[in-house]
Parts: sequence; C-alpha cells; structure tokens
Amino acid sequence: MIKNTRNSNLLLLFLIIISSSLKGQEKTLTKEEDDARIDSYERQLKDYLVQYLVDGYEERSSRLWNRDYSSGYALERSVEPNRRRWKQVLHPPILEKTGAMKKVPYEVNGIRTEWVTLPLGAIVAEGILAFPKEASKDNPVPLIIAQHGIGSGPETPFENGKSYHAYAKGLLEAGFAVLAPMNLRSIERRNNIERYARLAKTSIPGIEFSRMQHLLDVVLEDERIDGNRIGMWGVSLGGMATMFWMPLEPRIKAGIVSAWFNERRNKMVVPDERYSAFIITKEDYVYVPGWLEEFSDDDVVSMIAPRPLQIQHGKKDRIAHWPQVMEEYERAKIHYQKLGIENQIDMVMHEGGHEAIVEPGVAFFKKWLAR
Repeated sequence: MIKNTRNSNLLLLFLIIISSSLKGQEKTLTKEEDDARIDSYERQLKDYLVQYLVDGYEERSSRLWNRDYSSGYALERSVEPNRRRWKQVLHPPILEKTGAMKKVPYEVNGIRTEWVTLPLGAIVAEGILAFPKEASKDNPVPLIIAQHGIGSGPETPFENGKSYHAYAKGLLEAGFAVLAPMNLRSIERRNNIERYARLAKTSIPGIEFSRMQHLLDVVLEDERIDGNRIGMWGVSLGGMATMFWMPLEPRIKAGIVSAWFNERRNKMVVPDERYSAFIITKEDYVYVPGWLEEFSDDDVVSMIAPRPLQIQHGKKDRIAHWPQVMEEYERAKIHYQKLGIENQIDMVMHEGGHEAIVEPGVAFFKKWLAR
C-alpha cells in the first residue's frame, strides 16, 4: 500500500513537472511576429509560383508541344492537342441563336453603318456592320473583324483618336467590309463579371468568342461578303481577342495584333520599371486560369500559323519593353521560318505608343486577302 502511494506521488510529481515545462513554452505572438510569419509564407508561395510560371516554363513547354513543320497542314495537325487544351483554358460556352438578327441604320463618324443584334438566349451579340460602296452580290468583298480594347466601344475603330486612328474607316476606304463587335468595357466591369464566369467554368474571352462566332455565322449569309476572305484586327484588349480567338476560328484567314503582343511571362508576373506588369495593376480579369501552363505568346502564334499575322508595337508603349517584344517576335517567327513562309509574319515596330498603325495594316490585308 505504501509502495503504491509512493508510485502515485511520483507520477503526480512527474505530471506537475511536465505541465510546468509546457507552460514555460507558452508564448503569445506579437503582431509583428505574426505578420513576419505570414509574410514569410506569402513569399514562399510567390517564389514557388513565379518559379513555376517563369523559370519552369521552357522545360514544361518543351514537353507539351510536339510540332511538325513538314508542311502547314502538318503543323496544324501537330498542335491540335494544344488547341484543344487552349479551348479548355477559355472555356467558351455553347450558346444558341434564339432569334433572327436585327439591323438598324447607325451613323458613326459620318459613316453610314448598321447596328446589328443577335439574340443568344439570355445574351445578345451586337456590334457595327459596315460595307464599302462597291460591295455587292456580284462583287463580294473581304470582311475584317475590328475589335476594340478595354476603354473603347465598337464605334472607336471608326473614330479618329490617339489609339485607333479610324482604322476601320481606312479599311472601308480600301474596299473591306467591317464587323466591329461590342465587348465588355472597363476594368471594373470585367473584373466583376470574370468572377461569375470563373465560378461557371468559363471566361469573358470565352463568352465573347462564342458571341463573335454567332455574329459571324449570320453576317456571312450576306452575299456582299466573301466568306473565304476574313481577317481580324484588334487593338490592345482587342489584340488579346485576336490572339485568343484565331487559334479556335479557322475562318479568320489573317490577323493583326496591335498593342498587345508581349513577352507574356514577364508581362503577367515580373514587375519591371521599364513596363507595366499586370501583377501590379488591378486588372484581375486578365488572369485567365491555365494561360501560362503552355501558352506564351510565341506558342499561341504556332496555333495561328501558317495564316498570315502582323504584329504592331510602339517603342513608347508602356505595356512592354520593346526589346523584349522583339525577342518574343523572333521566337514566334521561327514557326513560319521552319515552314519556309517567313514572309507571312510581319512586325511593325514603330516609334509611337499604344496604337494601331493604319497604312501598313491595310496594306497587309490587301496583300493576303486579295483575290
């Protein structure tokens, strides 16, 4: 009995010592210590993701692309798995036409056009459709999709301004019909709607791509348009649309990307005083999930080739450091060089800023969409 009592006392003493030791280790973090701890974890996450997106891109890309340059058709076949994955990045929804297209007269910058609307269930595809005077059933003309950017509307390509220079008007004067779809404008609106879109496993570029396709379906029923000669010219966010959509829409035979093409990894995640990286802006809508898994700008171009493509960039345009744009362009050009069609990709590196350069753009479409 005495022995059991002694053992119980020893056990109690042991527990008291352990308890006292643990209490001695207790500590309440100060706010500064707590902030330092979570700051460290944030840096870990950032470093991990930047390494994956930027430093790990080349190795990852080399595994995910298997291009065949033996012919243009061979290249198109070889990038088809990437094209399917690209479509999964944008997740364009399946929309259905639920009524006839309506057209009403609409004048913009002294030009007579039509405002077209096409119901797609709860969504409406709409924009401006304009024809040159010479267009007719007996003289069908090429069509250019003129896509506006973030702070603009479908009227902007027809108007004189520091970014657009009425390039749609220049196209009309050169004998092209113009379709200018209306997309969602403003950073705030796109940020807001992109939240809903991601929850629905789609994206604004995907939705607007589907809208454009339906518009194109109906517009091409007009016998004044030659459906085999379609181009697309986008400025800024419209340039994004051109690069995003051309890989998925084979009816677009030639494209111009103004004030968008970039060294994409740097533009998205690497801050630099020489250009404005998206990572330090509030433009959250532009972070399309999966984009940098394998689709840097030069890789996207390989899904556009062998179709003719012109890149326009201004040395004073703060969206990019222009020498990096040239380096990315040289990588993109390789896809055309290996096909022996280097003349079908073109760089207009100009001395201006964030803008479309009309004359070489019109000349480009004249060259590649003429009969």
